[in-house]
Amino acid sequence: MSPQRLLPLIIATALFIENMDSTAISTSLPQIAADLGVEPVALKLALTTYMLALAIFIPVSGWVADRFGAKPVFMGAIGVFLLGSLGCAASDGLGELVAGRFVQGVGGAMMVPVGRLVLLRSVEKSELVRALSWLTVPAMLGPMLGPVLGGAITTYAHWRFIFLINLPMGLLGMWLAWRHIPMLRQPVGPLDWRGFLLSAGGLALAMFGLSAIGRGLVPGVALAGAMLLGTALLAAYVRHAARHPHPLLRLDLLRVPTYRAGVLGGSLFRIGIGATPFLLPLMLQLGFGLDPLESGLVTFTSTAGAMVMKVVAPRILRIFGFRPVLVWNGLLASLLLCGFGLFRADTPYALMVGVLLASGFLRSLQFTSINAIAYAEIDQARLSQASSLAAMVQQLSLALGVTLGGFALSIAGRLTGAGDDAPINFTFAFLTVGLVSLVSVLQMRKLAPDAGAEMAGRAEAGREVSEPKAEGRPQA
Repeated sequence: MSPQRLLPLIIATALFIENMDSTAISTSLPQIAADLGVEPVALKLALTTYMLALAIFIPVSGWVADRFGAKPVFMGAIGVFLLGSLGCAASDGLGELVAGRFVQGVGGAMMVPVGRLVLLRSVEKSELVRALSWLTVPAMLGPMLGPVLGGAITTYAHWRFIFLINLPMGLLGMWLAWRHIPMLRQPVGPLDWRGFLLSAGGLALAMFGLSAIGRGLVPGVALAGAMLLGTALLAAYVRHAARHPHPLLRLDLLRVPTYRAGVLGGSLFRIGIGATPFLLPLMLQLGFGLDPLESGLVTFTSTAGAMVMKVVAPRILRIFGFRPVLVWNGLLASLLLCGFGLFRADTPYALMVGVLLASGFLRSLQFTSINAIAYAEIDQARLSQASSLAAMVQQLSLALGVTLGGFALSIAGRLTGAGDDAPINFTFAFLTVGLVSLVSVLQMRKLAPDAGAEMAGRAEAGREVSEPKAEGRPQA
C-alpha cells in the first residue's frame, strides 16, 4: 500500500480514539453530571480542560518530534492518552474526571499533531487533499460511533465504560506505528522554555477564566485577575517571539495569505462547530426529553454526512477551487448551524436528521479545505512550526466554542427567565455560535482566486486547457 494511503490510515487510529472519546462523553453529559452530583453545564469544564491541555502542549509537539523522532513520540502519546482514559473511568468526582481529561489532553497534544506532521512531510502537496481525505474517513468512524455507543453504554450499562472502549484501537495504533511510522528525526535547537512558559501560562489562565464565567465557581475578582494575567502573558509572548531567533511559535507565519486564512479564518469556523458537541446533546436530552441512546442516534447522522463528503471533497476542490468552496460552503454550513436552534421537541425526526446530515456534509468539506489550504505556501523548513501553531489555534478555537456555547446558554436563561433546558435558550445559543462561524467567510474572501491551485489539482487542469486541440483533449 502506498504512503498516501497507509500513513493516513495509521494516523487515523489516533483520531479515532480521540473523536470516539469526545463525542461519546458529550452524549452522556447529563448522566455523568447526575452521578457525580454536579450541574450538566458545569461539566463543560471536563470538555474545556481536555482542549486546554491540547492548546498548552501542542506548541512543543513539533520540537519534541524533531528531537526524539516521530515514531516513539507518536507511540508514547497514545500510551499517555490511554492512561488518562483509565483515570477517567476510575473517577468519583468532577475534580478527578477533569484531571483524567487533562492527562488525556497531554497525550492528544502529541499523537494527533505529530501524526499529521508525518503526513505533511511524507506526501507531495498535489496529493495532500487526497491523503487528508484518507486520513479523515476512518477517523470519522469515531464521532459516528461515539454518540451511539455512548448513548447505549449510558442507557444499558455505566458511563465509565465509555473511557474503556478506545483501548483496543489505541493499542492497535501503537503496534502499527511501531511497524510503519518513519522516525523523521531532524536536528533542532534548544527548546524556547521562556516562550513555552509564557504561552502555556497565558492560555491556561485565559481559558480557565472563560470557562468559569457565569458559573459562580470562582469569585469575580479572582476571575477577572486570572483573565487579565493570562492576557498579559500572551501579550508578553508576542513581544518575546518578535525578538527570539527561534521562538516556540513563529507568529510571522500568519503573514502568509493562505496560512492566515486557514488558521485565523478556520479558527472562527471551528468556534461554532466546537460548541455543537456540547449544545446539541444537552438540547436533545434536557430540552426534548430524549434518552442518551436516542440522542446519539440523532447526532450520528451529522457524522454520516461528513463521511460521505470526504470521498468527494478532492473532486469538488478540483472543479471549483479553494476560494469559492471556502466562501460559499462556509456560508451555508454556518447558516445550518444557526438552524439547529429552531429544532423543537415536536420537530419531525426526518427533518431533524436531514438538516444534521446536510450540516455534516458541508462541515466536512469546509474542514478538509481549511486543513489543506493552510499549507499551500509553507515549505519544508517551516512545516514543523506551521503545524504546531495551526494545531494549537485549532484546539483553542474548539475550546472557545464550548465556552461560548455554555456562556450563551446561561445568558439566554437569564434573559428569558427560563431554565437552562428551555428550547428558546438553545435557539439563542446556536444563533450566537453560528454567527461567529459566519464571520470566517470574511477571511476566506481575501484569498486569491487561484489560491492553492496546485494542491487542488487545478494547476494541472489549467495546463490541459492551454494545450492545443491537436492533442485530442476536450476544451474546459
